[in-house]
Amino acid sequence: MLNMKEKVILHCDLNNFYASVEQVENPQLSAKYLAVSGNPSERHGIILAKNTEAKKMGVKTGEPIWQAKQKCPDLVCVLPHYELYVQYSCAVKDIYKQYTDKVESFGMDECWLDVSDCSHFGTGEELAHKIRKEVKQKLGLTISVGVSFCKVFAKLGSDMKKPDAVTVISKKDFRQKVWPLAVEEMLFVGRQTKAKLNKLGIFTLGQLAQTDCDLLKRQFGVNGIKLWQSANGLDDGPVHNVNDVAPIKSVSHGTTTIKDMCSFEQADKVIEYLSELVATRLRRYGMEGKVVQLTIRRNDLSHQSRQQAVPPTLVANEILKSSKKMLRQIWNPNCHLPLRSVTVSVAQLQPVSGTVQCSLFDGDHEKRQRLEFAVDQIRKKFGFESIMLADCLDSEILATKTTAEEDMLPFKRK
Repeated sequence: MLNMKEKVILHCDLNNFYASVEQVENPQLSAKYLAVSGNPSERHGIILAKNTEAKKMGVKTGEPIWQAKQKCPDLVCVLPHYELYVQYSCAVKDIYKQYTDKVESFGMDECWLDVSDCSHFGTGEELAHKIRKEVKQKLGLTISVGVSFCKVFAKLGSDMKKPDAVTVISKKDFRQKVWPLAVEEMLFVGRQTKAKLNKLGIFTLGQLAQTDCDLLKRQFGVNGIKLWQSANGLDDGPVHNVNDVAPIKSVSHGTTTIKDMCSFEQADKVIEYLSELVATRLRRYGMEGKVVQLTIRRNDLSHQSRQQAVPPTLVANEILKSSKKMLRQIWNPNCHLPLRSVTVSVAQLQPVSGTVQCSLFDGDHEKRQRLEFAVDQIRKKFGFESIMLADCLDSEILATKTTAEEDMLPFKRK
């Protein structure tokens, strides 16, 4: 049992979240091999989520539908209903908030809870079971819960037993439970970090924990120290309050096109549209950015990024110019593979400096800025697509459904 004088952290992970919601909403799907997938006709024909039965047949998230159906011929694929997932996610968090106000989201289906001051509900393990049963009873969803003294180990615990289970990792037994695991099992150890660790002869979390910290610092900088601390259970990151809102660090929009982009003309039209969306969100947040980044993904799924420092901007045309310049630095349609997707981002954000005023002496930046704020007002009244760049409207490869629902809320027709 965990000592209640220690910090007690739960990590609650909704099992097969998208697929589970679909089954709750449509009980006829409960006995099926089920997957939530994209739309094949719009080049999004991949598996987004699957239920336990489909997983047992080898169906994997991210693989093409045709490949999944080769493994599981009886697989039933349904389109996602994101508005439902948001509703269920909020309902689950409402249950968590009955026990503590320290509830930190990690995506739509995962949360950390700090229950250190909730001993009146029982031990951390008892509370985890109580929450697990309540979610199942009220919403029909199952969760896996990790219970530990730090966030990283709580996350590891929720991954150890699935579905509908509770795993406790204490200070007394974490070496036995955690150290035999592969390094990539730990939070924030991605593919590249794993490869670098493996080159150093570090394959397990135990080996990572016992590696000289200075060596890790030389290889990974500050992140090397954090890796070592996490593997040794020294992660002291707090669980943020449910009302805490993380500052916006960047704004981005990306899309996978209906057809591959085989020319600069095609790619530029897509970048124009994405730059419009990014600039619109920046203005809505009252932010401007000092770095523009372009990420391309080729049709073999390899990707490449380039970023460029710019004077602080929230103007679509300026974001577009930087993005088009970077595109030509990293891609040539005459000798490189066609593009499958493009993402435009603006980072290093800061509040907009000053106010937007009309002046006879305004430069191009100020004129474009005033123009785009005026466009926002038209869109608020008549809808986002009431005024668009002509190139975007004429593009036959651009899927106009790239806009997320929450981004268009200010531009809904009344």
